[in-house]
Amino acid sequence: MEHRYIGKSGLRVSPICMGTMSFGSWSDKKESFKILEESYERGINFFDTAEVYPVPPSAETVGVTEQIFGEWVQTKPRDSLIIATKVAGAAAGWFVPPIRHGLTALDRFHIEAAVEGSLRRMKIDYIDLYQVHWPDPIVPIDETMEALDRLVQAGKVRYTGTSNENAYGLTKANTVADYEGLARFQSIQNNFSLLNRRFLDELAEVCKREHVSLLPYSPIGGGVLSGKYNQPEIPKNSRFAEYGSADPRQKAMSSRFVNEGTLASTAKYMEIAKEAGMSPVTLATAWSMNFDFVASTIIGARTADQLEESLAALDVTLSDETLKQCDDVHRQILYPMG
Repeated sequence: MEHRYIGKSGLRVSPICMGTMSFGSWSDKKESFKILEESYERGINFFDTAEVYPVPPSAETVGVTEQIFGEWVQTKPRDSLIIATKVAGAAAGWFVPPIRHGLTALDRFHIEAAVEGSLRRMKIDYIDLYQVHWPDPIVPIDETMEALDRLVQAGKVRYTGTSNENAYGLTKANTVADYEGLARFQSIQNNFSLLNRRFLDELAEVCKREHVSLLPYSPIGGGVLSGKYNQPEIPKNSRFAEYGSADPRQKAMSSRFVNEGTLASTAKYMEIAKEAGMSPVTLATAWSMNFDFVASTIIGARTADQLEESLAALDVTLSDETLKQCDDVHRQILYPMG
């Protein structure tokens, strides 16, 4: 299998990364192990988790995903795996993380507490890629970068990355790191799919010029690009059926992903996939892998049976005609997830 480097790091990863956010909520331990085993057997060496997983986050389940994943890690040679996890950002905006009593921040204390917790839950000695889950608008980026660098110097973390960040934030963080001689962000993990191309505006240019790799998450638009929401009723037990009946913040997220624009676009992408002889999930995953600034696309699954269509993208090269057809859909319905 082809392997790609993350940024300017020594991390060589499979072009698909197995995400774990369902482990402990939508996927029990037995099913989580099946997902991990099948991924590993197919050549996936890159796995992504976070201290607040599983989703939807709750005080009762926070950290369970890392525990489940950590149990599985013990069955494999540690150096055959590239393990990524994340430290929760500040309790700002729409989400208060159910960890450390919601008082999280990207300062020295919280970053050290978070990494020690992740290492303990996963029963490992080091983390290959340690990421900021979302930015902190209060703590100076200098302090955050210095705290992360201390983890690298201590050997607890090999490389660092960020997530859910904008072009200014990524550029500012790495400028500080370069001037202060600190470890810089080698990756950025943002939402990127056929339904959400905002990354192509400015962040893609930053990544290419600064040699930072994108690790796209939600390549099938939270499941929307599978086509399962293109029916009269939202499927029961689906993510957005649950979000639609939850608190107002999750309802807003549901309407952002499932709306007239996204469903109209998805219908057209389904036609393109059929013409190209693949499932819409395979098309969407392969599309996200097609960019030179992408190191590895993060997929997810509730069951092992759902993996095949995503993993099939490993063997797909989209034709110029198929890519053009996808671009035509985007031009017809601009930013349906905006």
